[in-house]
Amino acid sequence: MISSSSNVQIKNLIKLQKNARARREQNAFVTEGQKMFEEARELDIIIRAYISESYLNELTIPAKDYFKKVEYEVVSDKVFQETADTMTPQGILAIVKKPSYILEDFLKNQTSHLLLLEDLRDPGNLGTLLRTAEGAGMTGVIMSKETVDLFNPKVVRSTMGSIFRLPFLYVEDFQNTLKELQSKKFSIIATDLQSKQNYTKEHYPDKSAIVIGNESKGISDTTRKQADILVHIPMCGKLESLNASVAGGLMMYELYRQQNN
Repeated sequence: MISSSSNVQIKNLIKLQKNARARREQNAFVTEGQKMFEEARELDIIIRAYISESYLNELTIPAKDYFKKVEYEVVSDKVFQETADTMTPQGILAIVKKPSYILEDFLKNQTSHLLLLEDLRDPGNLGTLLRTAEGAGMTGVIMSKETVDLFNPKVVRSTMGSIFRLPFLYVEDFQNTLKELQSKKFSIIATDLQSKQNYTKEHYPDKSAIVIGNESKGISDTTRKQADILVHIPMCGKLESLNASVAGGLMMYELYRQQNN
């Protein structure tokens, strides 16, 4: 049993939790909780799992059967509490390999619905948008390089497993990616406060890419000019804008409604 927080494995686990550069260098990230562990185990992408002493004692089947071919370490409850990113950890962590996709993965279907994120900065928003994108039947998520790290522990938790099921990609040049999507007959759809077109009144084509921008600045002027369709989401009161994940959810489910009517 690992009983010291100075253990080299524990140090690396904490480093992966806190440091995006470490995650990039090791091409790995950390998941917390039983559900995420079991999904990663089914995909055979777990590098190593860590369980608390209490979790081990509460297993109703032998550990060798539960972990199957997964390498795992038992950690004292105290050290596990120090290692976990959550206040009340479930008792199981796993270091897993990052999924990998290329742009061509998003372009091969005749009907594709993409979510494009330009410089989104809030981890909670990113995780919620990924989860909502899966629920709304989107086929993938493309993010600008300045978008918050998808493998941030808060983002990973917020996705509720969607990070394992929905293709995603960071791109170096967001505007060039928009042009490439347009060359493949995608319509770029963005919200704009100046647009007079209600988002429920616009027709969304079979190949649609919905852009959600930065929480404080929205989409860039370049992206706004490049968009094929600009719409607005009506708001009451004195609001200037909606939360990015709320706006994204409304747009994605409007696309879902139109495609499934």
